[in-house]
Amino acid sequence: MDIETGPLFDGIGGTVQSSALFADLLGDGELQALLCDIAILAHYRQFETALVEAKRDLGMTAEKEASEALSHLASFVPDTELLARQTGRDGVPIPGYIERLKQGLNGEAADAVHSGATSQDVMDTALILCLRDVNAVLETRLQNLLGQFDRLAARFGDRTIMGRTRMQAALPISVSHRIGNWRRPLQALLDDWPHMSSQIEWLQLGGPVGDRRGFEGRTDGVAEKMAERLGLIDPGHAWHTDRRPIMAQGEVLSRLSSALGKFGQDVALMAQNGIDEIKLRGTGGSSAMPHKSNPVAAEVLVSLARYNTAQLGLLHTSQIHEQERSGAAWTLEWMVLPTMCLASGRALLLAARLLGQIEMMGNLAK
Repeated sequence: MDIETGPLFDGIGGTVQSSALFADLLGDGELQALLCDIAILAHYRQFETALVEAKRDLGMTAEKEASEALSHLASFVPDTELLARQTGRDGVPIPGYIERLKQGLNGEAADAVHSGATSQDVMDTALILCLRDVNAVLETRLQNLLGQFDRLAARFGDRTIMGRTRMQAALPISVSHRIGNWRRPLQALLDDWPHMSSQIEWLQLGGPVGDRRGFEGRTDGVAEKMAERLGLIDPGHAWHTDRRPIMAQGEVLSRLSSALGKFGQDVALMAQNGIDEIKLRGTGGSSAMPHKSNPVAAEVLVSLARYNTAQLGLLHTSQIHEQERSGAAWTLEWMVLPTMCLASGRALLLAARLLGQIEMMGNLAK
């Protein structure tokens, strides 16, 4: 089978979020880079580095051995093919990662690395560091989007459109009223951002069974030092089975994509032939009907909102972690949360595109 090769077809494929063909519709390269293997492995290193530094600062590891371990960490590059095979065997990447990492160290320098922590400590903290980077991008995009809504209101806010309840004509309203309904939940979300960060940006450090055993009885001190170095919050306990940060992230993503989905739904309805309350440029074409002008960005905003709503339900089911650690629930989180991030990121990009396509809204000025 002959397949044309070239830059267009260099995407991973398999899913619309990783496909080069769908990249400008459903992908988000910027966020993908913050969630990819390279980013995750970099955060594994950050965790292990912060752990060695914390032990050194508390006198639990001698300066010489700590320096040796830190120097090795700084230059360590894992064999990703071997790591992938071991992940398939172990269910998590950390056993293979630590095994390879310690091969270049001896004695107390090797003991300084990872000892006292467990795989979930590394992976959960690395995920949180990824989410922090993702959320910084989402916050900037959201701020810019709110500015676009304000500019739209300044252009067309004094015009009128028909207000509709239950999809039927009701009473005339101002365009600014409808824009306000689009903007308000997004502004509320931005206002909540600092509180959201405090609910999500938690260090994970619980040890093998999550009771913070080990570290010579000084786990709280180690956690405090690590949190300071990583710029995270030490919640004072492990959250191996208390998945509040994961759920807080999911709720934010769902709120964001749902608000943008409402915007897309309204625009698609306003653009219908016979309604004509909005005029868009740069809309989608049809292979069979050249006269059509499809509000593609608006439609996809609805799709992304519905996708994240369904994924949030899956994320809720992953809250049931049996005993002190779950393999099944934890794995489900890995499958769901990154795709929700990508969907929300793309929704913000599409909403900005859609706002830029609006040439006219409403009827005559009041």
